[in-house]
Amino acid sequence: MTATAAERAAMTHALEIARRGPRGLNPQVGAVILSPTGDVLAEGWHRGAGTPHAEVDALSKLAPAELRGATAVVTLEPCNHTGRTGPCAQALIDAGVARVVYALDDPGVRSGGGAERMRAAGLDVVAGEQADAAEALIGDWLTVQRLGRPHVTVKWAQSLDGRAAAADGSSQWITGPAARADVHRRRAAADAIIVGTGTVLADDPALTARDGDALLPRQPVPVVIGARETPAEAAVRRHPHAPLFYTEHDLTAILADLRDRGIQRVFVEGGPTLASAFLAEGLMDEVLAYLAPVLIGGPKLALGDIGVSSIGEARRLVVDEWLPLGPDLLAIARPAAAQAAAAADEAAENDATVNAVPADENTSRNDPSRSEGEA
Repeated sequence: MTATAAERAAMTHALEIARRGPRGLNPQVGAVILSPTGDVLAEGWHRGAGTPHAEVDALSKLAPAELRGATAVVTLEPCNHTGRTGPCAQALIDAGVARVVYALDDPGVRSGGGAERMRAAGLDVVAGEQADAAEALIGDWLTVQRLGRPHVTVKWAQSLDGRAAAADGSSQWITGPAARADVHRRRAAADAIIVGTGTVLADDPALTARDGDALLPRQPVPVVIGARETPAEAAVRRHPHAPLFYTEHDLTAILADLRDRGIQRVFVEGGPTLASAFLAEGLMDEVLAYLAPVLIGGPKLALGDIGVSSIGEARRLVVDEWLPLGPDLLAIARPAAAQAAAAADEAAENDATVNAVPADENTSRNDPSRSEGEA
């Protein structure tokens, strides 16, 4: 069973209106209700924790007679449990909707299963319509649900010969203004920015997201990892958000704590030691490598030991985009599919050891929202 042309168009629109909802611990979800002839009757989107889900928001705009035999097009599988709101799968059944088309399965243990419930009630259900676009929209939330930790982006800037700094340690600036502006835009999209104490002591970064000298409206929470003391006069202590300091080096436990604080996307740019540690432990969902057309030489490599001792152990990546930024080039990459699956399996096996709250209990669509280096 596949989606019709009208349903495909409705899904495209549902993905667009989903972005109107707040980005946070709950996924951005959109819904469109179609008449039996394919005309748009209503639309809705999720406006935050405790508010009606997208499907219910759309249903509320129609009279019962208009819903009989209608089709609901939703960007995420209608939920199947009661939290601060009721199960959307049952709401669609009760409304008399005849057909549901959705993009992504809900990965929650409790909240998933809505499709099965609707099929059992006699509804036609089509899954997977524009799944890739839906996953791109709520990838952070899905990572938290599937792996029990925030989505991790590891960023570094390097010369063409793979150096992050000159022999004397100086690194400002390897890349040009366009690349540095891109970094700041991406910082603003993250919930937290992570560095090590070595970077704090060497560079005294503010860890803010800026447009020139002006702070951008959205700022990541600064996170500093390391046993060494951060000076009282350090720029990071003047950040708009109070910094979080971790003296231990258990990255899995740190990510679990950040997840429990409501952080879904972290941006790691704390120098070669920290970046290498995240890569070595497989705690990486995305790489941003800024390549500058300069040669530096010397010992200051952009990455250190990442646990690869032979070419067969190399961490294979899929490059999603090569983005020119003035004279520089940004490689946006992610782990190859096999490695991503292996990392997910390992995370599931280790879940009990990190004291993690089950993801569906921690960040389901019915849970209340909690708190929200240089190139």
